[in-house]
Amino acid sequence: YGVYVYPNSFFRYEGEWKGGRKHGDTFSGQFVLGEPQGYGVMEYKAGGCYEGEVSHGMREGHGFLVDRDGQVYQGSFHDNKRHGPGQMLFKNGDKYDGDWVRDQRQGHGVLRCADGSTYEGQWHSDVFSGLGSMAHCSGVTYYGLWINGHPAEQATRIAILGPEVMEVAQGSPFSVNVQLLQDHGEIAKSESGRVLQISAGVRYVQLSAYSEVSFFKVDRDNQETLIQTPFGFECIPYPVSSPAAGVPGPRAAKRGTEADVPLPRRDLELDLDALCGQEGTPGGLLAGGHTPHCPGACRRVDQGCAEFTDVLLGPPPPGYHPFLFLDSLHKKAGSRSRGGLHPGGTPPTAQEPPGGSRPEGSATEEQPAAAYPGEYVLMIRDVTTPPFLGRTLPPAFKHLRVVVKRADRPPHVLEEGPEASSGWQAHGCAPEPPAPR
Repeated sequence: YGVYVYPNSFFRYEGEWKGGRKHGDTFSGQFVLGEPQGYGVMEYKAGGCYEGEVSHGMREGHGFLVDRDGQVYQGSFHDNKRHGPGQMLFKNGDKYDGDWVRDQRQGHGVLRCADGSTYEGQWHSDVFSGLGSMAHCSGVTYYGLWINGHPAEQATRIAILGPEVMEVAQGSPFSVNVQLLQDHGEIAKSESGRVLQISAGVRYVQLSAYSEVSFFKVDRDNQETLIQTPFGFECIPYPVSSPAAGVPGPRAAKRGTEADVPLPRRDLELDLDALCGQEGTPGGLLAGGHTPHCPGACRRVDQGCAEFTDVLLGPPPPGYHPFLFLDSLHKKAGSRSRGGLHPGGTPPTAQEPPGGSRPEGSATEEQPAAAYPGEYVLMIRDVTTPPFLGRTLPPAFKHLRVVVKRADRPPHVLEEGPEASSGWQAHGCAPEPPAPR
C-alpha cells in the first residue's frame, strides 16, 4: 500500500501496488484531469462492480451497483453512497423500492419480502418507523404506527369476554366473543387476520355440586396429556364444534322458515391432538399467496375482535367412559323403577358396575345426547402460521359450567362492564334447543 505523487502535484495515486505497478480497482470510462469523471464502469478488487455516473472518482448521480454478495441496487448515489430514490434486490430475495439516505432506507418505501409479506410506509435508520401497513404472509394485516421496526399497537394477549364462570345450558349452543388486547388493555384494532382456534377440556375430577360424573376413564388409545388450567384444576381434552363461516348454525336454522326440516350440520369437531396444542394446527395465508380453508373451529380476527357462534359441546367421544357419583346412581335407580329417562334423554337400561371400579362411583355406558352437566374449560389459541412477526400470543382460558336446562331459566347475557368494555355481548344459556340433525 502506498501513495504516488505525479510531477504535476495535482495528480496522485493512493492504493495497493504489486510488482512495482498500481494494483487494485479498475475503472474504464471518462476522465477529467486524471480523475474518473462522467460515466464509466468500476470493478472492485473485493468483488462487485458499478456502472453509472461518477464524480472525482466516486459514485455520484444515477448508477447500477452489484456488491460482492450479489445484491443489486439501481438508483441515485451521493458521495459514494446510496442516496435518494432507488431499488434494491437483497440476497435473501427481498425487494425494496423507495427512499435512501446515506446507505440506509429512510423516508417512504415498499418492501416485498421473499415469503410474500409486504410493508409500505415510513422508514428511518433502515427499519420500519412511522405510519405504515403490513400484509403478512400468514394473512395478518397491521396498519398503524411503527417504532424501531415494531408495531406500536400490536396485540400481546387474548381475552375471552364474559363473567368469571360462564354458565350454559346442557345441549344448547352459545357464543364466545374474543378480543386481542395491547399491553395497556386497549383493543388492538390496528390488527386483523390472526387465526384463533377454539378448543375445550372437561375437568378431570368433577365436583358433586355441579356434576353427576365423578371422572372420565379414558381408553388407552385415547389417553391425552392433562391440560393445566389457571383455575386450580386439570382437564382432559373434550370435543367442541362451531359452524364454519357462512354455515347456518342451530339458532339460524331454528329461526328459518324451514326450521322443521332437518338440516345437515357442517360442524367440524376439533382433533384431540390439536386440543393439546400439538404441532400441525391450521395456518393462514401461505407463502405462495394462497389462503387455505379456515376450519369451523377457527376464526380470523377483524380489527382486534372475533366471535365463535353456535359453539356446542357434544356428548363424550368414544373412549371416554363416565364414572358416576354413588348418589347419582341411586337417583338413576329410582328413576328407572318409575320408568324415567336418563337426564341426557337416553332410555333406561340396566347396568352392573364393573369390578375394580372406584368406591365413590361406578361406570355407566349410557351415552347422553349432549355434554354432561359439570365444569369445563374453553381455550382460545393463536394458531397463525407462520406466527405474525415471529410471535404467537399466549392462550386464553374461560371457566365454563354446563347446567341442566330448565324451562324457567332465562338466557345468560353478559352486560357491559369491565370485562366487556367494547360493548360486545357474550351469550351463555340459549333458550332454544339445537335444530334436529
